[in-house]
Amino acid sequence: MRQAMANAEVGDDVLDGDPTTHALEARVAELLGMDWALYCPSGTMANQVGLGLLGRPGTEVLLDARAHIIEKEKAAAAVMSGLQVHPVAGAGDVMTPDDLERAFPAPNRYGTPSSVVALENTHNSAGGRVTSLADMQRMADIARAHGCTVYLDGARLWNAAVALGTDVKTLASVADVTMVCLSKGLGAPVGSCVAGRGRVEPAWEIRTRMGGGMRQSGVIASAALHGLEHHRARLHEDHANARLFAAAVDGKGGARVVPPDTNIVMIDLGVGVQASVVAAAIAADGVRVSVWTATRLRAITHLDATRAQVEQAAHVVAHHLEASR
Repeated sequence: MRQAMANAEVGDDVLDGDPTTHALEARVAELLGMDWALYCPSGTMANQVGLGLLGRPGTEVLLDARAHIIEKEKAAAAVMSGLQVHPVAGAGDVMTPDDLERAFPAPNRYGTPSSVVALENTHNSAGGRVTSLADMQRMADIARAHGCTVYLDGARLWNAAVALGTDVKTLASVADVTMVCLSKGLGAPVGSCVAGRGRVEPAWEIRTRMGGGMRQSGVIASAALHGLEHHRARLHEDHANARLFAAAVDGKGGARVVPPDTNIVMIDLGVGVQASVVAAAIAADGVRVSVWTATRLRAITHLDATRAQVEQAAHVVAHHLEASR
């Protein structure tokens, strides 16, 4: 990947275009079955470009109550696009078609109209949980029946496709606009793409307004291209390693794991155990995990962690979970 970066052909993506960035965008559009794709510095920016395209200021975007757009993007939908988020809560780990149908309010003169439904697959806060194609399609149908467009936060859509035994084009087909990350599982150092149908110019204008124009972006786009072509085929290894890790730490010290669909393992700690304290102890032994909530840790398997390293990490985490009793 670093060799690809060193050898990248570059131009000026703000002016007349960067050839390597154009090649990346064309490849992502092809994989997703979209007319165009636009390279962005981050997933948050890509999400906001997508919402800006599909939403209308003064309306709502309906989405899972724990969606990344709500929890991790600093109210950007409100600030950037004038959209009010409408969290959809349900009894399960992720939003279901029935949850979404119930969330649409009856029309009334004081209510806020809805313009977008946003899906997330895989679902980050639910522990990389996958939503089936059938449920995605049902939610898209419900959205359109209520006059809404459909946005897909597919930051980890590559992982969802592997887990579901399908391709990203099939999953993206339910949405009007889709985002995919090129870092995370694919290992690129920077970037995401937002992709859609019709003309790219409106998306380009929104990205420019957000400060997303990049000059010789081919240097980083080449890394993303390398990840697309060389790292997608091994994502199943991360999923297998996540299952191995989860099995090794489940029940230790009273902790319980969320059974992983993909490469994210959420660890819910025992009664009275603080995630920040346990994470610090684990880090002192050379393993880094995220503090997700006051009582939940998150671990992720990825291409830089071998199976042997995952086994060793599981041993360290299990030890400190037991010690936290």
